[in-house]
Amino acid sequence: MTFKTWLHDDIKNIVQSLEDVHKEHFPLENTIGFAGTEKIRTILRDFRFVLYPCVCGPIAKDATRLQVTMTARLRSAAVELRDLIEKAFFTVEPATSKEELTERAEKIVKELINYFPELRRVLQTDIQAAYNGDPATTSMEEILLSYPSIQALSIHRIAHQLYKADVPVIPRIMSEYAHELTGIDIHPGATIGEYFFIDHGTGVVIGETCTIGQHVSIYQGVTLGAKNFPLDEDGNPIKGIKRHPDIEDNVVIYAGATILGGKTKIGRNSTIGGNVWLTHSVPPESKIYTRQPE
Repeated sequence: MTFKTWLHDDIKNIVQSLEDVHKEHFPLENTIGFAGTEKIRTILRDFRFVLYPCVCGPIAKDATRLQVTMTARLRSAAVELRDLIEKAFFTVEPATSKEELTERAEKIVKELINYFPELRRVLQTDIQAAYNGDPATTSMEEILLSYPSIQALSIHRIAHQLYKADVPVIPRIMSEYAHELTGIDIHPGATIGEYFFIDHGTGVVIGETCTIGQHVSIYQGVTLGAKNFPLDEDGNPIKGIKRHPDIEDNVVIYAGATILGGKTKIGRNSTIGGNVWLTHSVPPESKIYTRQPE
């Protein structure tokens, strides 16, 4: 067979085979798709622009121009996000009317962006926590522009709002983008209080049903994960149950520590040492420096 014949006949058959396999598992229309994931990244960059105008460069010197640009980018991001949310809902609710999905998506976008002033206040507490907690930093600008924890938390706190609104797919795409950028893996379902600081950040994993209080600091390689996965009658993991630990206020967790289990609670004002393996609760004011028995 010549290459020309192969291009004409076999490639067409291969494409048809790939399309058939894909259609068996995924719809071909009205989905976010890989193009949608790129749009989500653009939306997050637009959100960063309006949340942190100081990163805008020379435009920040002209207050009027800056405000016009921020307004335009926020409006554009809002429309794009509405369309993506509508598609995400359609994927799981194909029988719902387009009008209802559009109305729901618009409501979610309005609630998210109306929350932005409060979001910016909360993110400033994270910046302050990093400034207070890291003797190596010289300024808050350094933290904002270079610390991976702030980038990860900026995305997480947006994704978490969409997760709470039951938006499919999009919050997870956002969290995995943050993971790709920073090495910090926070599930959008995790609830995180104010003044949260992740020092260094690489290899941190925070699970879906984890809750973290205020003024908590963790270091690289920390895992706040599940101890096990209860299975249903078919042997599949049961979804929607509490699997990850609760961390109360003013806790410090040092590098490499692993804390597992939905019933595990770390009491306030506790310190968990590096490389500790912990699968049971500890009371407030605890200091744990060695591997704990299950």
